[in-house]
Amino acid sequence: MKRFIKYAAISVVVLLLVAVIGFYIWTQQTYQPSEQLNQWVSDIEKSEGWVVFEPDEEPESGVILYPGAKVEPEAYGYLAEQLAEAGYLTGVPDVRLNLALTDSSKAEELIERYPHVDNWYVGGHSLGGVAAASFASKDEAAGVIFLASYPTEGTSFADTDVPILSIYGEKDGLTTPEKIEETEPYLSDQTTLHQIDGGNHAQFGVYGEQKGDRAADISVKEQQDEIVEVITQWLKEKNS
Repeated sequence: MKRFIKYAAISVVVLLLVAVIGFYIWTQQTYQPSEQLNQWVSDIEKSEGWVVFEPDEEPESGVILYPGAKVEPEAYGYLAEQLAEAGYLTGVPDVRLNLALTDSSKAEELIERYPHVDNWYVGGHSLGGVAAASFASKDEAAGVIFLASYPTEGTSFADTDVPILSIYGEKDGLTTPEKIEETEPYLSDQTTLHQIDGGNHAQFGVYGEQKGDRAADISVKEQQDEIVEVITQWLKEKNS
């Protein structure tokens, strides 16, 4: 009997070890930025765990965008560069295990690095938006930006006046328009909703196709430019 218990315990440990190793390997199989991105943004560098674009003039506001699950932060380089050109310090973090939810407090690093920035807007793509909601529900943020994402019941903004921008794609096969509508009660009454007609999930970054997504009716450049336009217009309204 003792030998049986011993072998059973060893089997459980081995199975757990295999599961942990398998999970780790899965998290390292990431979505890399596509070649298209290199044509639009010539210099994307990751330093001290961040992809950061600084505007020419000293900014009053900054934007932090958590990446989607297993998506490399460089894939959001075009969005970050365009927002910086509009005058907003913009950073995309490299998160633990390539899963933003395991590193939701990461925004604190950039906020501490740039103490002269008065207003910080925290957002994210897909699972990154969930991490942003977790951060914003515990720490003060000037506003939250959801890109194909939404808050959960545990991070509800329903009883707050936090400014929120939620951008989603009509053809998104992962964060569907139906899911956005279903979770709308968790948003604040200061929420702006914007649907990208013909847009899908993967084109919130520039990293190619994503499993489970639907084909977009517009190009990735068209979707990226619309995202930038909507965010910058919203930021201007909030900072006016």
